[in-house]
Amino acid sequence: MRIATFNVNGVNGRIDLLADWLGETSPDVVCLQELKAPEEKFPAARLEKAGYGAIWHGQARWNGVAILARGCEPIETGRGLRGDPEDMQSRYIEAAVRGVLIGCLYLPNGNPQPGPKFDYKLAWMERLIARAADLIGLDEPVVLAGDYNVIPTDADVYKPERWKDDALMQPESREAFFRLTAQGWTDAIRHLHPDERIYTFWDYWRNAFGRDAGIRIDHLLLNPVAAKGLKSAGVDREVRGREGTSDHAPAWVELEDR
Repeated sequence: MRIATFNVNGVNGRIDLLADWLGETSPDVVCLQELKAPEEKFPAARLEKAGYGAIWHGQARWNGVAILARGCEPIETGRGLRGDPEDMQSRYIEAAVRGVLIGCLYLPNGNPQPGPKFDYKLAWMERLIARAADLIGLDEPVVLAGDYNVIPTDADVYKPERWKDDALMQPESREAFFRLTAQGWTDAIRHLHPDERIYTFWDYWRNAFGRDAGIRIDHLLLNPVAAKGLKSAGVDREVRGREGTSDHAPAWVELEDR
């Protein structure tokens, strides 16, 4: 069972690219972020034609998350994170697909920092940690996949000194991420590739992709049950090199299909 996450950076503008990638790789589950589309503009019919059922939590112009399932409909189990009833940003959706519980998330960027956007990022991470605590001990596989907007370590960035003032690499962001994983979550890509330079995001400017000046911010975290079935993990980095593409590449894991 292949589960992927892809910050598509505008689902309608890149629907052809998305459909091509789905056809080439046939992931069983896909978590999408940064839809930049309101509920009624999500391209459900086009994705159904490609063989995928979908649930989504859209928002005009910004944010937005979705879960796609090949050959079936995801069974929604929740949207949004508890803890802030005034938070209207579309950043979390959750569903069951073929016996696996999938949490799809788009964690706030937090820039500029310090400031209210960074405060919101850290508060949102606390809410995610609370939800993750509910899920970690379930007797079924759980995968929390998405754009975390956190560079966990210096091994996940091409030049740490270039990012030292960015919200993605602040000590507070990293500390919250590691409190999350300390619950018992496995960072699948880093677990299987402990010493490799693996990136999932390259800026559009200064030929970042051509120079491989990237960062790793798209993560798939597995609870202990899912981690037992982990077979492989990686990044479809060639997608980032295509014309009109997102600044992210899809990241994925393969689990034993129970």
